[in-house]
Amino acid sequence: MARAGRLELAEALALGPGWRPACYALLHAPDPGILFGRLPLRYAIPMQMRFDGRLGFPGGFVDSQDSSLEDVLNRGLLEQLGEAAAAFRVERPDCRSSHAGSGPRVVAHFHAKSLTLEQLSAVESSATGAKDHGLEVLGLVRMSLYTLRDGVGGRPIFLENCFIGAAREQLLDTLQDLGIPVRLRHPSVDSGNLR
Repeated sequence: MARAGRLELAEALALGPGWRPACYALLHAPDPGILFGRLPLRYAIPMQMRFDGRLGFPGGFVDSQDSSLEDVLNRGLLEQLGEAAAAFRVERPDCRSSHAGSGPRVVAHFHAKSLTLEQLSAVESSATGAKDHGLEVLGLVRMSLYTLRDGVGGRPIFLENCFIGAAREQLLDTLQDLGIPVRLRHPSVDSGNLR
């Protein structure tokens, strides 16, 4: 029996037929935008509002043993994000981690893919026309990467949302890799003005 939690890809792939694989992808793009003339956006990172009210990343379960994990993931991206997802391909080197569930025998493979801001904006625009929009996927929301002066607004309050599975941990790991400090809540709350 595999341990629950983070696994190396090779270990996850060796779990065998009793485990159901799933693949997900965090898409991100550098964003030079400035909010309110002083808060740099740095990156655009969309997340999905799922049918169950939790935030997660596009992707899903692997149903075919004939395809690679990445083939299944890329088909899922087309279904959930629309035709703009055909402009790029998530590949094995984009795989960042695998997680084995502690309950059902599910192993999730997490990928992170860097896009241009134009590609990411096209994906966001096409998502409302995707096959799964309004069904499995209720919409996309960009993560706040800034923190307001009160130490609560922006990134800290965004991270208090309900995330599916290991999505929050995977998001925080990716933010660290992108050089974005992860401070969850500031102990003192001031006037609530912007930093």
